[in-house]
Amino acid sequence: MKAVVNTDFHFPDQCSKYTGKVRDVYSLGEDLLVMVTTDRISAFDVVLPEGIPFKGQVLNQIAAQFLDQTADILPNWKIAVPDPMVTVGWRCEPYKVEMVVRGYLAGHAWREYKAGRRTLCGVTLPEGMVENQRFPEPIITPTTKAAEGHDEDISKEEIIAQGIVPKDEYEQLERYTRALFRRGTEIAAAKGLILVDTKYEFGKKDGRIILMDEIHTPDSSRYFYAEGYEERLARGERQKQLSKEFVREWLMAGGFQGQAGQQVPEMTPEVVKGITDRYVELYEHITGQPFERAECADIEARIEKNINEFLKTRV
Repeated sequence: MKAVVNTDFHFPDQCSKYTGKVRDVYSLGEDLLVMVTTDRISAFDVVLPEGIPFKGQVLNQIAAQFLDQTADILPNWKIAVPDPMVTVGWRCEPYKVEMVVRGYLAGHAWREYKAGRRTLCGVTLPEGMVENQRFPEPIITPTTKAAEGHDEDISKEEIIAQGIVPKDEYEQLERYTRALFRRGTEIAAAKGLILVDTKYEFGKKDGRIILMDEIHTPDSSRYFYAEGYEERLARGERQKQLSKEFVREWLMAGGFQGQAGQQVPEMTPEVVKGITDRYVELYEHITGQPFERAECADIEARIEKNINEFLKTRV
């Protein structure tokens, strides 16, 4: 199995290339983006040293399906998926916040709660909750969008006061966030899963708010298995989950949380294969479809060929 961790393509009308933690984004002409979802994997805002075969395909194909399944809620950036690892879409002016929505006390929210904090991003959390317990209503806990390094928690009030997003637009982002989370929750429930928390990124194009980037993937979301959830919660046991949290837990067990001086534990072939298997497992559960591995002797050549063939259709 081969992982694609870097790309260096040159397309017609290419203006620039942006390398994110996971995606390589090529800007073409005035308004087109070609987003290659690589097999890079990040945790604690650090790109890990080994790529995960098929991870990019899993993320790209899940995101494409959910973009289609939520297009009635608001427009999104997707135009086409010319390759299993590629989405082509509209270039938007991104909002400088990520909209994180949480239905359950898990992950970062639980770590903050366990440390004694009862306010997260300006939202007051109820007393007496336990890990993985459902909130009375989903809460929105936005973060700043850092170009490099760690995203930071921020409140609605701070976002508006600092002029990061105008009040009326931010409140529309909240409405879209809640509607998308409801839809994602319904789709997950139909597959026997609980959508625990997720994040959305929005931008503007031609004066309209547009949903950007990925949606409801294991990199941006946390899922629990619905079966046995209540029993495990009552016994204080760990939930059976499908998300990238298992990677974070593996790193923390090895003494790594992204802090200076810490070393990433060795990513052996067995560890890498195990992560691939978990991503494939989530794909099959959340989509209800078998995962078809896009095997290819030269993945980069396949990607480049498929993108160029698509671009010819737009001439």
